[in-house]
Amino acid sequence: MSDDPETARQIAELSRDTRPLLVLDVDEVLLEFVTPFIGFLAANGLKFDTMSFRLHGNISHAGSGDLIENEGVTAVLDAFFAVQSEWQTAASGAAEAVASLAGRAEIVMLTAMPHRHRATRRAHLDQLGFPYPLVTTEAAKGPALRMLRGDHPRPVAFVDDLPPNLLSVRAAIADAHLFHVMAHAEMRRLLPPMPAGIVSVEDWRDAAPRIAAALGI
Repeated sequence: MSDDPETARQIAELSRDTRPLLVLDVDEVLLEFVTPFIGFLAANGLKFDTMSFRLHGNISHAGSGDLIENEGVTAVLDAFFAVQSEWQTAASGAAEAVASLAGRAEIVMLTAMPHRHRATRRAHLDQLGFPYPLVTTEAAKGPALRMLRGDHPRPVAFVDDLPPNLLSVRAAIADAHLFHVMAHAEMRRLLPPMPAGIVSVEDWRDAAPRIAAALGI
């Protein structure tokens, strides 16, 4: 069972499938996030300091330099998600790479964002060539992956840009194949090396064949 009841409801609506399962994060994996978000901030008189790998504590007023407090950062992020279709574009090669896997695996997009933005994200992903089922969550991703897999011992691969999400999935599904992808190279360089068992890939050209091999497809 997912820790998020709404996530569990969305997963329960999906058709039963026994094909290998590929679960994909959205921001910085399928869609550019950091670059458009920086642009959104600039358009609203704010700036983002990319010297460390976090949002909270790194956003400030462009004029005064005063940092935005945590609640303010959450509000800015929420405002961005409301207009995401005006800013976010597909990550390079993502649509083509995922399409090349789609006929041989069940593909589900799992995005950590407020559920109220699901319809906006759904429409935008469709427009950009990602027609796969979309599940939103406001909780840890590991339990959601366990529910998506179900009782069938099928292979599972999970792709995300944030190490805590990858580790959450590893804790929930010991045999999951874990891949780290991050579209924004500058932010990726701020991360420490990935924990053992997590495969770090530079881009989707590199990721697609590795995922296919892991899933046996």
